[in-house]
Amino acid sequence: TYLVGGAVRDKLLGLPPGEKDWVVVGAKPQHLLDRGYTQVGKDFPVFLHPETKEEYALARLERKTAPGHKGFEFDTTGSGFHRADDSPVCQSGFEFDTTGSVTLEDDLKRRDLTVNAIAEAEDGTLIDPYGGQKDLAERRLRHVSEAFAEDPLRVLRVARFAARFAELGFTVADETLALMGRMSAGDELASLSGERVWREIALALNTDRPDVFISVLRDCGALKALLPEVDALFGVPQPERHHPEVDTGLHILLCLQQAARLGADPVVRYAVLMHDLGKALTDPAHWPSHHRHETLGLRALSKVHERIPVPKEYAELACLVCEHHTNLHRALQLRPATLLSLLEKLDAFRRPQRLARFILAGEADSRGRTGLESEPYPQGAYLQSIFDAADSIDAGAVVQAGQAAGREPRQAVRQARLKRITQAVKAARG
Repeated sequence: TYLVGGAVRDKLLGLPPGEKDWVVVGAKPQHLLDRGYTQVGKDFPVFLHPETKEEYALARLERKTAPGHKGFEFDTTGSGFHRADDSPVCQSGFEFDTTGSVTLEDDLKRRDLTVNAIAEAEDGTLIDPYGGQKDLAERRLRHVSEAFAEDPLRVLRVARFAARFAELGFTVADETLALMGRMSAGDELASLSGERVWREIALALNTDRPDVFISVLRDCGALKALLPEVDALFGVPQPERHHPEVDTGLHILLCLQQAARLGADPVVRYAVLMHDLGKALTDPAHWPSHHRHETLGLRALSKVHERIPVPKEYAELACLVCEHHTNLHRALQLRPATLLSLLEKLDAFRRPQRLARFILAGEADSRGRTGLESEPYPQGAYLQSIFDAADSIDAGAVVQAGQAAGREPRQAVRQARLKRITQAVKAARG
């Protein structure tokens, strides 16, 4: 039994330990079942330890039998390759050989990256047949073998690893990026389910450098296949006096950097990624101006959400930021009625956390410009103060007084909020 994968990699990097995965060499499924392990999926060679619940996988060979990312075939009886079920654990059109004769080196060769293909024996000895330790030292993400190309999900995984370890100096090896490019040029990425694509996006958004995830996908051509709406932003110019970086795609990368720097959660980071999609849909004859890009962006977002099952919380904030971020930037100049309307559209009085996220996304957008990364963003604090003023009314008392005067409760509350906002605006503007 050997410790393998990310647990070994992170230990060598001095990072906090995560989940532990184990590979068992020289065994068949019945050997583990007899010892109380629980099998994951029907006839699938991964088992849960009876006490720790950690995953133990039988050493296995793979042979791809179909495109995509579903279903395996393998051998548990010693009679050759057989078809596995299509359980959620399965990946795609592969066959497995788990006859008990597969070596550790054979098993490690099927893994994605050399840094993930290092095993540790019980006595601490490292087994590293493919140069993973050297690649760790040189901060390089390199594929183990040409078998990498059999699994299209690995394109996204490598981009995610690049984002996760960018702050440690890791980059994708040229040969691996070239292989990812060849994979992206075919139709393999189209076989990935929206659920799997979203899982990788969500994990990447939670890294220290989500912008690197997007950059790597673009460098290998995968962004155009997976998120063409984002890919289309690269090369679209913006007014240089507002955006010294000019290119909209570069602006998005800078915004993602700022979102991470500000400690924004993945929901905000997703909204930041999507907030300017409409700039690729404005009339090129009017570039670098992008009139109505806010509403045009909603059309592009709709297409993204048709393909990818983005959770409701993410999708709703992305749409709000896309449609209203320019109003946030102009908040200091907006009339009281417009400020109240914006807060109502955000549903801020029922969901104050959404307002905080909206403001944070706007700040990341404002700071995501070359040379302006540390500029103050008073609009955020201003809109928050306007909300606080409007939210300070005693709604119950307002409704009661309104009913006594024959006014509709909702309208009475709105008028009271507008009065407070008007007072706050006058005070702020002297």
